[in-house]
Amino acid sequence: MNKLTNTAGQVAFRLSPVAAGCAIFVSAMAGSAFAQEAAAPAAQATPVQSVVVTGIRRGIEAAISVKKNQDSIVEAISAEDIGKLPDQSIAESIARLPGVTAQRSGGRASAVSIRGMSPDFSTALLNGREQVSTGDSRGVEFDQYPAELLAGVVIYKTPDGALVGQGLSGTVDLQTVRPLDFGKRTVAVNYRREKNGVGLDSEGQGNRFSVSYIDQFADRKIGLALGFARLEGTSGSTTKFDSWGGGEAQFNGQTVKVPYNGFGAFTNKEEQTRDGLMAVVQFRPNRDFNSTLDVFYSEYDRNKVTYGFQAPLNDSWVGNDSPYDRPGQLVNATVAGGSATSGAFNNVRAIIRNDAEKSIDDMLSLGWNTKFRVSPTWTAQADFSYNEANRDGRNTETYAGTSSVNQLDTVSFTAGSHAFGTGLNYSDRNITKLTDVQGWGGSDIQAGYTKAPMVEDKIKAVRFSAKRDLPEGMFFSNVDVGVNYSDRSKQREFTEALLAVKGGGRSATAAIPGTGTGVAGDTGILVPVFDAVASMNDIYDLKQKLHPDIYNKDWIVNEKITTVFTKMNIDSTLGGFPLRGAVGLQVLNTKQDSTAYSVNKAGGTSDSDRPAAPYSAGTSYTDVLPSANFILDIADQQSLRLSLSKIMARPTMNDMRASNGFGVDTQKGIYTGSGGNPELDPFRAKGLDLSYERYWDSKAYMSLAGFYKKLDTYIISTTRAYDFSPFITPGTPVLASKIGEFTAPINGSGGNIKGIEATASLPFNMVSKYLDGFGAVANAAYTTSSVSLPDTAEGGSGSDMPLPGLSEKVGSLTLYYEKHGFSARVANRYRSDFVGEVSTFTGDRTPTYIAAERIVDLQLGYEFQDGPLKNLSFSLSVNNLTDATFQRYRKTKDNIIEEVKYGKTVLFGVNYKL
Repeated sequence: MNKLTNTAGQVAFRLSPVAAGCAIFVSAMAGSAFAQEAAAPAAQATPVQSVVVTGIRRGIEAAISVKKNQDSIVEAISAEDIGKLPDQSIAESIARLPGVTAQRSGGRASAVSIRGMSPDFSTALLNGREQVSTGDSRGVEFDQYPAELLAGVVIYKTPDGALVGQGLSGTVDLQTVRPLDFGKRTVAVNYRREKNGVGLDSEGQGNRFSVSYIDQFADRKIGLALGFARLEGTSGSTTKFDSWGGGEAQFNGQTVKVPYNGFGAFTNKEEQTRDGLMAVVQFRPNRDFNSTLDVFYSEYDRNKVTYGFQAPLNDSWVGNDSPYDRPGQLVNATVAGGSATSGAFNNVRAIIRNDAEKSIDDMLSLGWNTKFRVSPTWTAQADFSYNEANRDGRNTETYAGTSSVNQLDTVSFTAGSHAFGTGLNYSDRNITKLTDVQGWGGSDIQAGYTKAPMVEDKIKAVRFSAKRDLPEGMFFSNVDVGVNYSDRSKQREFTEALLAVKGGGRSATAAIPGTGTGVAGDTGILVPVFDAVASMNDIYDLKQKLHPDIYNKDWIVNEKITTVFTKMNIDSTLGGFPLRGAVGLQVLNTKQDSTAYSVNKAGGTSDSDRPAAPYSAGTSYTDVLPSANFILDIADQQSLRLSLSKIMARPTMNDMRASNGFGVDTQKGIYTGSGGNPELDPFRAKGLDLSYERYWDSKAYMSLAGFYKKLDTYIISTTRAYDFSPFITPGTPVLASKIGEFTAPINGSGGNIKGIEATASLPFNMVSKYLDGFGAVANAAYTTSSVSLPDTAEGGSGSDMPLPGLSEKVGSLTLYYEKHGFSARVANRYRSDFVGEVSTFTGDRTPTYIAAERIVDLQLGYEFQDGPLKNLSFSLSVNNLTDATFQRYRKTKDNIIEEVKYGKTVLFGVNYKL
C-alpha cells in the first residue's frame, strides 16, 4: 500500500532522555516570574523566590495572586499546589479548577474540557507557544506532561489580545521556571513509591522519581534550570464488562425481554514508563536584555495486555446458511413481568481473546525568546519555537474458540449480575484453539488482527512584537503590537493485517502456547492466557488488509496561520472608581489543505483492486477577533469584571481530512459516500463574561461569574446532494445520474452555551483563631447549551444528543490542614453525565455516553521544620479513595455497556530540598 508523503519535510533528529546520572533535573518547582511578557503575564505578577515542595496555603495564595492581577478572567495553579498533590500529570491538577473537567483514560485524567466544551475547543500552550498532540486531532493529552516539571498553569477563560493560539472554550498555558527569578542555588529531590489497583484481585506497583537543579552564574547574569522526572509501574488487574445491550427473545411461544444480547468481559494489565526532561538557560546581562532558551521533552511508553471472553447470546436474527451461523435460543428461563430474570442461551460460539496494545508517545518543544529595550519607551521581543509530537502504536488481537466449528455452548445468565455459567471448560487447551472462531475472514482466515497506527504532528512558529509605554495620565498605559506566523502539519497513517494460522485454510487451528489461565473480568469464567506478541511470528502469517476504509484512515492536514495582533492596557478611572484591563484585536489569516485518498468502492470486484487515488483540497479564510477586558475596582479589594470578545476555533483535523469514499446504493439506485471536508470554515462565536470578585489580600477570595457564548457557526455531519463526477472511473457502474448523497461535516448555524460559576477559598483562621491551619477551597459550575446534534454515539437513535464534553454540573471541594509541619488534604471532584470520546476497534474516535463520576483523593504529610532534617518531608497519598467506577452507557443510564474498575492508588513519598 502506498502511503501518503508529507512534503513539509522531516525533522533530522530526535531527542532521547539521557541517563538520570548525567544531569540533575527539576522536581516540584515554584512559579515562574519571568515567562514571555505577552504569553505569560501571570507569571510576572507573582514572582517566587525559592522552590517550595510543601506549603498548601502558600500554593493557594500564589494562585489567588495570579487570578487577582490578570487582565483576563483566569484560573491558576502554582507549583506548590502541583508539588503538594500526588498527581501523575498536570491533567489531574487542572481538573480541580472551576469549570474544568477531565475524562479518564486507563484510570488517569487525560483530555481536559473547559466550560462544557470538548477538548478540541481549547488550546494548550507551553510558555505561550501552541502545543501539538499525539492524538488524532487538536486536543492535547495532558498526561504527557509530568506535573513535577511545571512551575504553574494559567487557564484563560476570556481572550487576551496578545495571547496567540487561543481556543474557543479557553486556553491552557503551561509554564516552566525562569532560573534568574530564584534568589540562590536550589536542589530538590522527590521519590514516591506507589501501589496501584488497590482493592482489585491483583495489584500493581510503581515508582516516581524527580530531581531538580536551579542555579545562577556570572554574577547572576546567567541562569540554569535542569529537571528530570520518571514514572514507571504496572497497574492492577482492572476489569471491564462490555454489555451489548438487552433485547427480546422467544420463550415458550411468548416474547420476553432479556438483559443481554451478548457481552464481553476482560481483564487488563498495563505497564507504563514516562520520562520527562526540562532545561532552561537564561541570559540577562542587564535590565534591558533578557534571552531564554527552553527545552521540554517527554516520552510515554505504554504496554497493555488484555484477556477475556466474548459471547453473542441473543443472535436469533442470524440464519443457518453456513456452519458459523446458528441462532441463539433462550432456554431454561425464569420469567417475571415479561422479563427473563435468569436463563440460558444455546448455540453460543464464544470467542476467547488475548490482545496486546503498545504505544510510544514522544513530544519535543524548543523555544527561544529574547526581549530587549530599544529606547526608554520601546521594548521589542522575538520568539522562535518548534514543537513535535509522535505516536507509534501496535494493537494486536487474537481469537480462540472450540476446535470444531460444530461444537457450541450454552451460557447461563442472571439479570443484573456479571456472573455467567458455561457448559464448556474454556481453560482446557484441548478444547480451546487459536482459530477463526466466527468465520470473520470470509473466504480467508481471520484468527486475529493487527493495526499499527502512526501520528506525527509538528508546529514551527516565529513571533515578533514591540511594546511602547505611553505617557502617564492617558487612558491607556501602553500598547503592544506584533505578528505571529505558524506552520502546522499533522499526519495520520494506519497499517493493518489479518492474522492467519500458518499452513492452514479458513478452519485451521493452532494450539494455545503456555499453561497460564485467568478469569475474564468479573464473570468467573476461566480462560487460557498467553503472550500474543511473543507468539505471533511462530503461529501466524500476516496478510495485509487493503480494505477501502483503511485507506480513508490515512491523511495529512496542513495549516499556515498568520496572526497580526495589538493590545492596549487600560489605566484610568470610571465614575471615580479605578478602571484597568485591556482591549485587543487579532487578525488571523488561515490557509489550510489536506491530502488523503479518494476510494472508489464501486470501481472493482474486490477490496484489493478498488481504485484509491490521492486527493487534495483546501481553503483559506480571515477572521477579525476583537476583545475587551475591563476590571472596575468598586471597593477595597472588590472588583467587577466584564469581558466582550469574538472567538474562533479551527475545525478538528479529522473533520478537515480530504478522505472520501463512495459506492452504489443498489436500493436507491444512486451513488453514496462519506468522508471529510478540507474546505470547512472554523467554529465562530461571540462571548460575554461578567464576574464579581472579592479578595482578602492573597489569603482568601470568592467569586461569582456568568458567561454566555453565542455560536454563530458550528460544524455538523450531515448528508447532502453531491456531484460524484470528478471521482467516477471507467470501472464504475454507470447510473442515471452522477448526483448522489454524500455524508460529511459542513458549516451550519450554531446555538449558545451559558453557565454560572462560583468559587471560594477560605483559611478558617479568618473565622476563628482556634481554627488556624484549617481551610477549604470550593467551586461549582452549572452549564447548559442549546446546541443539538444528531446522536452518533454508540446506540444513538439519530435524535439529538448533548454537546460533546458538556457536563451540566461540575464542582470540587478541598479541605486541608497545615500547621507545625503537619499537613492533610482531601479533595473531591465531580462531574455529571457527558458525551465523551473513545477509540473504536477500527482505531477511530467515536462519541459515547459517560456516566457521572466523583473522584476523591487524600494526602497526609509531615515536613521537619528545623534541626538536621530540616526540609525533609514525607507524604502518604491515596488517589481514587472511593474506587470510582468508569461507566459508559447507551442513550439511557439503565443500559450500561461498559464498566471498568481501576482501584485505588496508594503512594508513599519522600521529598528533600536544599
